[in-house]
Amino acid sequence: MHWIALRPAPEPQRTPDDAAALVDVHTALAWSALQFTPMVARVQDALVLEVSASVRLFGGREALSNAMQTSFRAITAPLYPQGGDLWLARGESALLALGRLWCGQSDADINSLPLHALVAARAHLPTLTRLGCNTWGQLRALPRGGLARRFGAELLGALDRAYGVAPEVYPWCTLPEVFDAPLELSASVESASALLFGARRLLAQLQVWLRVRQRGVLALELVWELDARRSNALHIDAHHSGNGQGSMVLRTAQPTQDMQHLQRLLGEQLARVQLPAPVLYLRCRTLQTQPLSGESASLLPEDVRTGDSLHQTLERITARLGPAQVLCVCSQADHLPEHMQRWQPWTAEVAGKKTKAPTVVPMTTHSSAALYPTWLLEKPLQLSVRAQCPHYYGPLALLVGPQRLETGWLQGTPALRDYFIARSAHAGLLWIYRERLSRASPQWYLHGLFA
Repeated sequence: MHWIALRPAPEPQRTPDDAAALVDVHTALAWSALQFTPMVARVQDALVLEVSASVRLFGGREALSNAMQTSFRAITAPLYPQGGDLWLARGESALLALGRLWCGQSDADINSLPLHALVAARAHLPTLTRLGCNTWGQLRALPRGGLARRFGAELLGALDRAYGVAPEVYPWCTLPEVFDAPLELSASVESASALLFGARRLLAQLQVWLRVRQRGVLALELVWELDARRSNALHIDAHHSGNGQGSMVLRTAQPTQDMQHLQRLLGEQLARVQLPAPVLYLRCRTLQTQPLSGESASLLPEDVRTGDSLHQTLERITARLGPAQVLCVCSQADHLPEHMQRWQPWTAEVAGKKTKAPTVVPMTTHSSAALYPTWLLEKPLQLSVRAQCPHYYGPLALLVGPQRLETGWLQGTPALRDYFIARSAHAGLLWIYRERLSRASPQWYLHGLFA
């Protein structure tokens, strides 16, 4: 058996809402340790890992230790700018590794370890000291029968586990299927925008969970609990209900582990929230996550991304201006050009939704689809006709056409049109059509412009 015991160094003095702080650094380390072994347990302020089955997989003890410390320091390094962020010790048993860790002697002999490094002996230290017993070796040299009668079987069992005579069993840590972490604020918060400082600690904890799970978040919920004693009236709106809680759902178009992007979105949305009472507690939980496919490293300049992606930019603009201010086009299965698309508010759900192939093939599949205009008028403009020639700031010269369109019979509003590309001396290339319902004097309409 090969055990490793570790714990983070005491945190330096910092503000309670420091962005570098995690909600629970021990839990974050335990989640990260599960990448290397499933046998991870928390004992007081330390973690113990049984790694004998993982040594060969990672190429030896030194390679495993280096990989673990690299992973752990990626979590704890922001907390300790001056270094010295992680303490670690090894042993053939978990209690031996913990004893060496707590006394600060990574290579100490088991018999020379002080008794305060054994948890089960701490309650009996005054009596054992008067007996002249100060080390594990001296304690083990006492008669077993008298030791059990005087101090109980737990102390004797701890000695047996420390020396490897009895097996060690712990409640092993597991990685939760859904991230759900609470945070008690150090002081009541009366401004919604100030909640962002506490939320950043929850997002930092979420990032560790996502990395271990190798997933990206698509939707998460931030919940805050109001101080009912300071609430003067029942306040119910889009973010608050009558049960003394408020919540906000954050969605992204693509799965992400970018906490800075989520912080910006959260800050934009919290700026528009009115708190009816001070907030005492926060909670963050994931609503939807998705496995990350990973990215291939590329040396091509066009594949090297700089700055925010398009969907991140749109999400930030939408969070600041509101969903109704950012529109996206949605294709429709219709042959009429003015009905082939519609505009709707851009949201993460719309961007992430996969469009299905339409049952009716629109005009864009025609071989002349490349001749369609880049800009379509919202409503066709009727043109004047002189000597059977359409005019738009002068006479128009027909270049390409006709492209015949007949549709709308089943809807009761048939459309019979002949489309042409025409040239105007003042307006350039235009997309016009001739209405064929009236054969005596056909009407001409301007429907699109070529930019």
